[in-house]
Amino acid sequence: MKKALIVWGGWDGHEPEQVAGIFAGLLREAKFDIEVSDTLNAFNDGENLKGLDLIVPVWTMGDISKEQVANVSEAVQGGTGIAGCHGGMCDSFRNNVDWQFMTGGQWVAHPGNDGVEYLVEIKQSSSPLVEGIQDFKVVSEQYYLHVDPAVEVLATTRFPVVSGPHVLNKAVDMPVAWTKRWGYGRVYYNSLGHHADIVDMPQVKEMMRRGLLWAAEGKTLYGGGDLKLFSGEQGYTGMGDSQ
Repeated sequence: MKKALIVWGGWDGHEPEQVAGIFAGLLREAKFDIEVSDTLNAFNDGENLKGLDLIVPVWTMGDISKEQVANVSEAVQGGTGIAGCHGGMCDSFRNNVDWQFMTGGQWVAHPGNDGVEYLVEIKQSSSPLVEGIQDFKVVSEQYYLHVDPAVEVLATTRFPVVSGPHVLNKAVDMPVAWTKRWGYGRVYYNSLGHHADIVDMPQVKEMMRRGLLWAAEGKTLYGGGDLKLFSGEQGYTGMGDSQ
């Protein structure tokens, strides 16, 4: 039986407890053994994290210690997957660049705030993770992110939709969902999910279900590899100067 840890908290406006409940339901349906925590202390036990198949952060605008990020990073490098949505994963810790490097992006703006209607365009040829899902409209926050160019983009949205100082730039297709690797671990992110009702939309819920299960397969496929590939002179040295 696969094991998953869901950690929720931070800014209440994103309804983290409700979103965590949706993710827990999806994972229970997939026969996961689930631990749910409302404290970042869940990241203190590095050995426990290494024993997981999946970590699901649902935490917005918080502060995390270097040691906690290091524990999560090392677990993911070893094959544990990490998957999440909206500000619960890519606006979790604004002062920690190591977290942002691992997850593949960081929120910087949502022009028009909540209530913007926009189109989510699926990249049909990119991955089986979006196979059979059609383009759809959503009324929510439209996330503008700074994104790792190494990610594989699964869906995009076109900016600009509403007015603002960004509108005189050329139109851009901003990633909405992506995957990437962190060591042997699989990373999945979806920028939708400002409130639980958005996560519960059929298209979004199905995208998240697939992303969660995909990320959890990393340990089975790649776990047990040589982590020295990612340290020292051969690769990434670890935590930087983030707080």
